[in-house]
Amino acid sequence: MQKLSTLLNSPQGITKNLFAVTPVLLCLFILAEVNYPQLSPQSALAFFAMLGLIVVFLKYPTGYKVGGPRFSDNIACQVLDFVLVGSVIICFGYVVIQTEPIFKAFWLDGRFLGERAAAEHPLDYLIGGVGLVLILEGTRRAIGITLPLLSLAFLLYAGFGQFMPDWLFPHRGYSVQRIVSQTFLHSQGTFGIALRVMFTYVFLFVLFGTLLERTGATGYILNLARRMFGASTGSPAKVAVIGSGAMGSLSGSAVANTATTGTFTIPLMRSVGFKPAIAGGIEAAASSGGALVPPIMGAGAYMMLEIVEPAVTYLEIIKAALLPAILYYSALLLIVHFYAKRMERGGREKRPNGFMPCKAGTNTNRGNILERFATLFNSGELFQGLVFFTAFLTLIGFLLMGYTAFRAVSLSLLFVVGVSLIHRQTRVGFSGLVKAMENAAHNGVSLIAAAACVGIILGVVTLTGIGAKLPAALLPLAQTNLILALLLLMISTIILGMGLPSSVCYLLMAILVGPVLLDLGVVPLAAHFFIFYFGMMSMVTPPVALAAYTAAAIAESGIMQTAFAAFRFALVGFALPYAFVLRPELLWLSADGGGAAFWRVLLNLSLTLAGTVVFAAGIAGYAFKALSLWERGILFLTVLLIFFTPTYMQFMWIHGIGVLASVVIFYYNWRKREAHHETPS
Repeated sequence: MQKLSTLLNSPQGITKNLFAVTPVLLCLFILAEVNYPQLSPQSALAFFAMLGLIVVFLKYPTGYKVGGPRFSDNIACQVLDFVLVGSVIICFGYVVIQTEPIFKAFWLDGRFLGERAAAEHPLDYLIGGVGLVLILEGTRRAIGITLPLLSLAFLLYAGFGQFMPDWLFPHRGYSVQRIVSQTFLHSQGTFGIALRVMFTYVFLFVLFGTLLERTGATGYILNLARRMFGASTGSPAKVAVIGSGAMGSLSGSAVANTATTGTFTIPLMRSVGFKPAIAGGIEAAASSGGALVPPIMGAGAYMMLEIVEPAVTYLEIIKAALLPAILYYSALLLIVHFYAKRMERGGREKRPNGFMPCKAGTNTNRGNILERFATLFNSGELFQGLVFFTAFLTLIGFLLMGYTAFRAVSLSLLFVVGVSLIHRQTRVGFSGLVKAMENAAHNGVSLIAAAACVGIILGVVTLTGIGAKLPAALLPLAQTNLILALLLLMISTIILGMGLPSSVCYLLMAILVGPVLLDLGVVPLAAHFFIFYFGMMSMVTPPVALAAYTAAAIAESGIMQTAFAAFRFALVGFALPYAFVLRPELLWLSADGGGAAFWRVLLNLSLTLAGTVVFAAGIAGYAFKALSLWERGILFLTVLLIFFTPTYMQFMWIHGIGVLASVVIFYYNWRKREAHHETPS
């Protein structure tokens, strides 16, 4: 008892208790407030950000280093972290108190915070200024220095706009009070769209994924993929592709997905002869595409609900994402297959243990089938699959019934918990639920900090009008050339995405330069998917390829070698966005933004799928045999013609020439292989 009292009364003991309680409180608050709102929107977001930043400062304390102890013994560091946590409570709690009618007795000048716009009290500015500093520091601790520096640059731009040269979009400049008011005290900055999307949609889906992981349903995906590919060529790499794609759809995070599935798949790939950098590259490329896979996808998908004009539904986003996701993972599977075939012919691939298919005539009698069923029943794998498909089908079902995304995932959570109780291997129990909430909070708080920090940038964008000036400057550069406009947007998105969460990158680019594509006549949803894809591809684009960095650590390979390998395997993700912008039928859309005829969708899908096969062969350098450089060059030229031409009918003859050349190469190599096999040794 004395030890317990000492622990609770010591700074370190208090820190540990806060670290345990706050994440659970955060999840419970989101579940309650999103489904049954009691607070005003700004108050709810302020309380959400407050809990998130408390967890950030506890999770990443002063002096914290990866791999080191979570809680420092340095009293000065502990006191500083307590001061920061206390400041967070004061600043964000102040916004709640000055907004909610229940605290009317404490309102300054007898008016709530919104009524004091442009005539705030000096205390408002003091609280707002400290709040901005806390957001910048919390974001620095959670995701690094890149986004805080970018936010600071925008704040300086707002204050010193009158001194900017013409090419930096000068403006009249604003006072510190006006900037603080815009970026923190009201709903166009910190408590704006970025934080609202995280609160309303993203965090619930993060909790959804962690709960499924807790039941073992995510492990079922890997086992299913292993059975699917058996002992086929490159089977561990194919397991990585399918497993990472499915699990990435649940987590929405390329880095988190790489860290979890890569622990299993990368050693498997290495065991059958894949080089460490290649194994890491395949895993990073597969994990990065996970957030593109419906129905859950990443945070960017939920942001589209708030940004895309005219407004779209969640089901429309899922429908639009389906074919590009199929094409991306089909290409990745083909690249892996061709690469493994090339290894096999070179004698570098070994047969993987545990992937052997059943021999003909075995396991077909009734006794063996019943025995295998009993094994599956006792191991719980059968019920893990039941939990997974329950989650998937209930989520889709509630969306089809017209429920909002947050209500659908909340109801699906209840079904998952209920079904998990059937078997001991899937049963989570009270402690399991608490642990799932803790994991969800720890996985999601970096996004909370980043969203609050992005709100600062968006507040400055609205205040200074740069959101309209930048597209106006870029538009003349690509007025007559849509491909050039797409290329400029791709480069800027990838550069901005280096070191930022992909959802943050998407939000910034969609607001800053997305209007350029709309002015050029691109279908709005296609334009936003274009930006969303390249926000994801920044995860595997050297030199700052965060997913590849994670994979390199697991594979024990060079960071740059792994990054370039991931970039090569994910190259189809750099070509597909051009295809669906130029041919929106791949998103089930017509050129005017309406629904596309089924025959046009099928025609464009067939053509793009053919291009995907050609692209995969060119990347892997194999089509029945190793390809020469000139053969790969022809294949790449074919891909350019297929992916980068606006419509099938207008450029039918160009496509025909490219496809014909590719068919000739495939046939030529097939005949050479057959002749080689027929030659007596």
